[in-house]
Amino acid sequence: MKLKLNITPDIVAMMAAEVAAGERAVSAAMREAGTELKTAWRGQITGAGLGRRLANSIRSQTYPKVGDSLNAAALVWSNAPEIIGAHDTGPLIRSKNGFWLAIPTEAAGRGLRGRRITPAEWERRRGLRLRFVYRRTGPSLLVAEGRLNTKGQAVVSRSKTGRGMVTAPIFLLVPQVKLPKRLDLARDAGRALDSVPGLIVAKWVEARL
Repeated sequence: MKLKLNITPDIVAMMAAEVAAGERAVSAAMREAGTELKTAWRGQITGAGLGRRLANSIRSQTYPKVGDSLNAAALVWSNAPEIIGAHDTGPLIRSKNGFWLAIPTEAAGRGLRGRRITPAEWERRRGLRLRFVYRRTGPSLLVAEGRLNTKGQAVVSRSKTGRGMVTAPIFLLVPQVKLPKRLDLARDAGRALDSVPGLIVAKWVEARL
């Protein structure tokens, strides 16, 4: 006597299909979670008034880059980690040499490419000398004698009579600065992490359908 057992449907094929559905579900869930976290962080940055350019430094990538996997992962990062980290933690900033931090006023203007200008760069570009003014109360100053242009920035005066000459505060000098905490990246990261199980289940159902 010869017996033959046929199982319908094919269990091996069913399991293979289920694994494939799981791989697609996990990869899609991680991709969506990473994208949502990137969007949330960018929204925080622009909402804090830190600008679109800094917000666009946030990037995301799902791994593996090609194909699906049950071990798929999403990475969200910033191309400007020091700036983002400072606004996220609100650190206490001190001068590297232990003296003063020079904070430019509106009269100082901006440096190259819109960057914060330093006292040495300011003197070189403006052709004026800075003078130290000590104040017992409040920050001490670096001031310059010149005139204010239409943008409110101190420049060399061409007047022979001294008309329009002012002593303008160019830099405020402080020993340290407490940067305010303007971001809470961990909050959004926690929400993204909590959303992953539900996303996987939803995507798995979609994949099977």
